[in-house]
Amino acid sequence: MGNTVNIFLFGKKYAVPGNLTIMTAMEYAGYQLVRGCGCRNGFCGACATIYRIKGDRELKVGLACQTKVEDNMYIATLPFFPLVKQVYDMEKIPTTEAVMMQLYPEIYACIGCNACTKSCTQKLNVMQYIAYAQRGDFEKCAEESFDCVMCGVCSSRCPAGISHPQVAMLARRINGKYLAPGCEHLEERVKEIKNGDFKELIEALMQKPIEEMKELYNTREIEK
Repeated sequence: MGNTVNIFLFGKKYAVPGNLTIMTAMEYAGYQLVRGCGCRNGFCGACATIYRIKGDRELKVGLACQTKVEDNMYIATLPFFPLVKQVYDMEKIPTTEAVMMQLYPEIYACIGCNACTKSCTQKLNVMQYIAYAQRGDFEKCAEESFDCVMCGVCSSRCPAGISHPQVAMLARRINGKYLAPGCEHLEERVKEIKNGDFKELIEALMQKPIEEMKELYNTREIEK
């Protein structure tokens, strides 16, 4: 086992190898991750975790899949946070800042406390990308929020009730559909997929053993 550390999962003490992430430590302790985490056949961002180290009053956040355990770490996973998700038609949506006022007006109630940025599990400048969204700079908002996994921790700490991940998602969709330069290669590939050009190839791959598929992936020709 090597060096072990003591952690507390939902108040119960466990001794686990010190080289594990919180997620693997939970599995080592016998917990089944059934909430659909991305690396467990679900959605990335579902393993948002709150923790504190004994003797330290600061409450910290992280993703269980990438945060390493520490000795005397008190851990609790964050239940699904109910983000506001507005419904809209991307074919009819305006591409000015008016769309944010229409769908997510709460972003203009931001008080600049920066709690969202401080709590981001991905270390993103959340308050900055919300500022970009406020003034309709969707390209910069999309770029600043690109690594968001929509765990919802930022929104759980926001006194204005902003659904930061959904605001960022809207900005990225507007940027991708209307503002970013077109990609002829990508458009042709999408047409090929819709036409079923790869159907036989995919079906053949699905019949191969896992190890053979891994070998094919590792030795594939990477496009430059």
